[in-house]
Amino acid sequence: MSIFSDGHAAVQAFNPQAGWVFAAIFGVLLLASAIAAALKWRLHGQANATIDNLNARINAWWVMTAVLLLAFWLGRIGTIVLFFLVSFAALREFLSLVESRRADHRVMVVCFYVLLPLQYWFVLTDWYGMFSIFIPVYGFLLLPIIASLGGDTDHFLARTAKIQWAVMISIFCLSHVPALMNLKIAGFEGQNILLLVFLVAVVQASDVLQYVWGKLLGKRKIMPALSPSKTVAGTVGGIASATLLAAAFYPITPFSPFQAALIGLIICIMGFLGGLVMSAIKRDRGVKDWGNLIHGHGGMLDRVDSVCFAAPVFFHVVRYFWNG
Repeated sequence: MSIFSDGHAAVQAFNPQAGWVFAAIFGVLLLASAIAAALKWRLHGQANATIDNLNARINAWWVMTAVLLLAFWLGRIGTIVLFFLVSFAALREFLSLVESRRADHRVMVVCFYVLLPLQYWFVLTDWYGMFSIFIPVYGFLLLPIIASLGGDTDHFLARTAKIQWAVMISIFCLSHVPALMNLKIAGFEGQNILLLVFLVAVVQASDVLQYVWGKLLGKRKIMPALSPSKTVAGTVGGIASATLLAAAFYPITPFSPFQAALIGLIICIMGFLGGLVMSAIKRDRGVKDWGNLIHGHGGMLDRVDSVCFAAPVFFHVVRYFWNG
């Protein structure tokens, strides 16, 4: 099984369509950053939680756009290596919240040096069978086996489940983003990077638009215990707006306008639900941002939490209905 089989080039040729998409995204981000800076300037240095939150979301957009631009420049192999590093950072942040014991050291070594590289090796070699079952089956059996060999039974089930969940989110779910580069869609050859752009742009836009709509019209909280800033109006307005954005993006995809809107709706809902799950985990561990224990500010998982849940669903929908 060749890494370069089926016409997958190591470096992707320039795609004018993708170039225009990135130019438009950067233009919007520059405008958004300028507006946010102007709003902050009007406060004369006074703290404002709403504007700070908005700036954080815009900064998350910048980070994800930079990641996608790097993926566009580096091609298929570079994209896989790039998301390998993203998964490594996300796994490190997640495991920093796990109350580990001495007996768990070997388990964490296996996570970083066995499960992570092997999962991305399966993406690199386009071995779909192992890519899809390696972690949910073999990885989830291996981790508790290794943990049990340590002989420490205190909170064994909770410790093992937390590490398994960290692997599921940080490695398995995130690896579906670069796996989009392996899909073979008739008439869409060499343009798979646009699927990554569609996924990330729509899900991230939904997150920002939910916040904006919530501040404009939101009154009733949708899940105050998990995410105090999310409202019913904000959630509905944000997802609806992002769904329309997905329909507008149909020219850069193999989808029709209706298909793009429907897929956009699905991944926006998954992103929203994923954000709630990750918020629940953070509150359970008593932190506001994933990176706080390492960096003192928001980390990698804060940038990709919604994408983690949307990516596997998006990948399998596209693979089932469009993959040749």
